[in-house]
Order: sequence, then structure tokens, then C-alpha cells
Amino acid sequence: MASQALYRRWRPQTFAEVIGQEHVTRTLRNALADGRVSHAYLFAGPRGTGKTSVARILAKAVNCTSDGAEKPCSRCPICISLTEGRSLDLIEIDAASNRGIDEIRDLREKVNFAPSEARYKIYIVDEVHMLTNEAFNALLKTLEEPPPHIIFVLATTEPHRIPATILSRCQRFDFHRVTLQALLSKLRRICQEEGITIEPAALELIARSATGSFRDAESLLDQLVAFADEEITLPQVQALLGTVPSQVVGEMVDHILDEEVAAGLRLINQAIDDGTDPRQLNRQLLEHLRGLLLIRTGGGASLLNVTEEHLARMNAQAKKIPAQRLVQTIKLFNEAGLNMKIGFQPQLPMELALVEATLIGVEKERAQRSPPQPASPSKGREAPAPSERARRPLPVREPPASPGVESKASAPLEQVRGRWPQVLAAIKPHSRNVEALLKSCEPIAVEGSTVTLGFYYAFHKEKIEEPQHAALVERALGQVLGAPHRIKCTLSPKDQRRVKKERPKTKYDIAAEDPLIQAAVQKYGAHIADVQTPPSG
Repeated sequence: MASQALYRRWRPQTFAEVIGQEHVTRTLRNALADGRVSHAYLFAGPRGTGKTSVARILAKAVNCTSDGAEKPCSRCPICISLTEGRSLDLIEIDAASNRGIDEIRDLREKVNFAPSEARYKIYIVDEVHMLTNEAFNALLKTLEEPPPHIIFVLATTEPHRIPATILSRCQRFDFHRVTLQALLSKLRRICQEEGITIEPAALELIARSATGSFRDAESLLDQLVAFADEEITLPQVQALLGTVPSQVVGEMVDHILDEEVAAGLRLINQAIDDGTDPRQLNRQLLEHLRGLLLIRTGGGASLLNVTEEHLARMNAQAKKIPAQRLVQTIKLFNEAGLNMKIGFQPQLPMELALVEATLIGVEKERAQRSPPQPASPSKGREAPAPSERARRPLPVREPPASPGVESKASAPLEQVRGRWPQVLAAIKPHSRNVEALLKSCEPIAVEGSTVTLGFYYAFHKEKIEEPQHAALVERALGQVLGAPHRIKCTLSPKDQRRVKKERPKTKYDIAAEDPLIQAAVQKYGAHIADVQTPPSG
């Protein structure tokens, strides 16, 4: 016989056992004591916070036959029957798989039958937001005029998708994510009662990864019990979750602060080669950067639950990075996390974010070392000698090339034109308007890492020059070309379209017209890296 899962064995059976939802349990207990039980309730909140458990406890409480003041007693025949799942008067419906009008019509017919043994018949409709509009309309009639022996409990993680007509006929209770300390407290109790040996750091990582969900934390603990031999250790939890140690994340931040692009890229790929999930790695990095922001802005150390050694390292990092640069870095990696969901190579957005985050420091340092010079020397002061001017570094956008790594910061015009359809395809999912505007231009020059776009109409040029649109184009260029690029917009001559048609096709244009290559680009997100001409003879 299969053993029962931990989250089912440790499901709360009374209001007193519910953790983190005191505002809900207190209101329900008072209503029961005063005899003010409603005919319909809406329990809304994140998954794993106790919505269905409280609904079952409420079903026992309204039907409990005990004479005591505290209900449910969990000892009377009705409570035992409901706890063991034998009662015919507790009906649970999964709206995700029973969302049509036929299922709700069937429910409306059955609610007229009296309970078989209890005082009330309880209907728990889970994920009620999944019902169709027709099903909601059918349910509305029952909620307006319910039989006296019926109580509805509607549970949902997305209350905004429920019609207002339904919401107005229910007592709404919002369940909150439980705190980290509440999760840790229950997990320690489970481990103690179940005889599970686990490192404190491993238990804390389980609680953190659950993000406020009891069910997620208990399910992960159950999985680790089967995974571990004797004691559950921190490396075992990290291996199961696909996370990396905090030291690795701290080292990655050090590479960003020290402008070590190659070392940072190697660390990302090493972590992924070792089995780390790129999205999880990016989340951990964002959490670390968020901690630096809290420290940098003052008073944030008390909000962080990290070791003294890790906190000391974070304090040292926070002193090295200005607040403005830190905010920009957080935005870059947050955007990378969003792009990971749609990119064909998950780590690429993170790699680009690391390069750009390093570039921020490079540009600022060079700008400080090379301030803008006046148009003419001030009176009474001599112009700097030619040798002195030669020693001054020039402000450039490209990051310094790493030893042994070929720089890809500048793509030739022919290559940019050949990959332009792929740039448009990368932009389309984010903004069809920007994609349409870019069809009235073409790349006409490449200088360093700046791509000049020639537009046929001034209106289109001005729209693309808007910061949010220009940033989208530059991100797409960087993704397709494999290195950060900037854009410069200019107006092309009125006969540019004719010139464009007369321009001879490049090898990239010819390759892009091949049906097999087009299929690879459209179906698998491939791109043309280079076109090799076979040797003659």
C-alpha cells in the first residue's frame, strides 16, 4: 500500500492548527459561535496557503455534533467521517476539469437533495475561476436562492477572474502567504515527529524555495526524504532544486563589480554545466542584488536572513557599487529573467545582462578619467601637449576584449543586413507596432557597435527613437548578433526604396531565401552565423 504524502498527513484538522491565517480562522470561529454561518464563501489566495484545508475544517465545524464550545471536535462520528473522506455530504469539485455549463446544471439538480447524515451539505469548488461564463451564470441562480441545507465554498488563486455578480453573493476571505518563520516552525515540527534528520541550512533553503506555500515545502521535504540516505544535507537540497551555493552568486557579483566579463561568463556556464537551472541561477542573483540594494539604501541588513560571513561579504559589495548602478543592474537581470521564458538559449539573456552590467561600470570609469574638454583653451592656460592628449583614454562603448576571446562587438554591415529579418522576428512577440515601424527602414551603416538605420519617413524615425522602443531594438540586435549593439536613426533619401531594390543580394540574403533555412529560423529559432562559399575546383 502506498504511503500517504507528508502534506496530506500534516493537513490541519482544526482552526487552531491553521498557521498564518488568523484573520480568517478567528472570523469563522466567531461566526460559528454566534450562529451566523453564511451560505457562500470565497477563499482567495496563493496556492498552498490552506484554502481547501480551512474549507474542510469549516465543513466539520458546521456539522459537528459535540456539545463543547470548540468546534470541530474531530471526535464525533460526523467529524471522523468527514476527516476520513467517507461522508457523502462533502462534495469537492475541481473547476479546472469540470468547468462547463453541463456540470453546473448537474450540480444545481443535486443541491436540492437533503444531506445524508450531516446537517449541511458542503460544496467545495476549487479553482472556481476556471468556470466558463455560461457556467458562472448557471451557478449564480443557485447562489441567489440556495436551499437552507447547502453551503458553498469557492476557492481560487485568481479572484480577479471571477464575475462581480458571484463575488457580491459570497463572504470573501483573502489568504496570505505564510512567513518564513512560520514555514520553518512547521517543518521543524514535522521533522521531529517523523524522525527526519536534516541540516538547519537545508531546512531553511526548503522553506525559502517554497515562497510561502506549506504544500510546496512539505512536498519538497517528502521528496528529499526519499532522495537522502540518512541525513538531508544542504548540497542535496541544492542538487534537487538546481540551485548554486551562495558563495557562487557572491563571486558572480564580484566579477560584475570588478568588470571581469570573461570570468563572469565562465562562472555562469560552469554553473549551468554542473546542472544548475539558468532561471533559478538568475533568481538567486536577483535576490542577492536585492539584498545589496536594501543594505545600500540603509537599514536593510535586518531584513536579510543570511549568515554573518555572507552578510559581511554583501556589506563590502554594497560599499563598492553606487546605488544608481545597482538599480540599473537589477533591472538588467530582471529583464533577463523575463526573456529567458521565450529565448531559444536560456542562459543567453543572463550572459547579455552580465556584459551590459559590466559595461555600465566601464563607461562610468572612463567618463570620469576622460572628462569633456572645452572647445578652446581658457585664457592664460596652455593647451595640453600632444603627448598628453595621446595618453588620455578615449570613451568607447565596447567592453575590453578578454585574452583568448575573439571580440564580437562589431558586426559588418553585410551581416547585419542578412540577419535583419531575424531581428524583426525577435521583436514581433514583444511589440508588433515596433516591428511594423522597422519595416520602413534598413541598416545602412555600422560603426563600431553602432548600427545606423535609414528610415523613409520622419514619423517612423521619431517613434523608434523613443527610449522604450530603441531599447527593445537594441536588445533584439544584441540577441541576434551575439553582442551588445546600439542604434542610430537617420532619414534616408526619398528614392531609398528604389536603391534598396537595386542593391545586389549578399550571400546572407541568398542564404535567407533557402526554404530549409527559413524553416529552421521559424520553427527552431535558428540564425545565420556565417555563410561559407565552397572552394572552386
